[in-house]
Amino acid sequence: MSDKTTPPNCGEERDFFVHPTAILDNNTKIGAATKIWCFSHVLSGSTIGKNCNIGQNVMVGSGAIIGNGCKIQNNVSVYQGVTLEDNVFCGPSMVFTNVINPRAEIRKMDQARATLVRQGATIGANATILCGITLGRYSFVGAGAVVTKDVPDHALMVGNPAEQKGWMCKCGEKLLAELSCPACGKKYHELAEGLRKND
Repeated sequence: MSDKTTPPNCGEERDFFVHPTAILDNNTKIGAATKIWCFSHVLSGSTIGKNCNIGQNVMVGSGAIIGNGCKIQNNVSVYQGVTLEDNVFCGPSMVFTNVINPRAEIRKMDQARATLVRQGATIGANATILCGITLGRYSFVGAGAVVTKDVPDHALMVGNPAEQKGWMCKCGEKLLAELSCPACGKKYHELAEGLRKND
């Protein structure tokens, strides 16, 4: 992983791809085989892991952390205080927030709340994630949902405000009532923090 990046087209050899229109500030960390597409901006102090795909017009804020294998679709802002673990999917134009009650005339960044998206979670297009919450491992937030509270592992969340409407398999399919996957056959059992795959 590179500890310091330089502007595109400077002649420095890299192990990741940056589109010529993208902006990378100094003091960013970008993992091998990551691709950063047109008109995106990665701010100083941010970290992006290996094998990520950062779509068009994406902003990665200072201090934001993006794990390995993440896919961030067009028009997403990953603000300061947001952490994405490995293999998170952020759909087009989904929204993270970082201050619960912002005002234009009052600076409130000292009140920013951290948001954690656990491994393998999916966030659908145009969904909104309220700051200060955790999305569980392999949870699935439907398109347009507004998530206002913590989400258990493997939970399927839809609506505004989002409510749980079932469970999702690691492979991305909705589980049957007996907590088995109709596609891959995996079976799960329910715990307080969500689902776990049967051994």
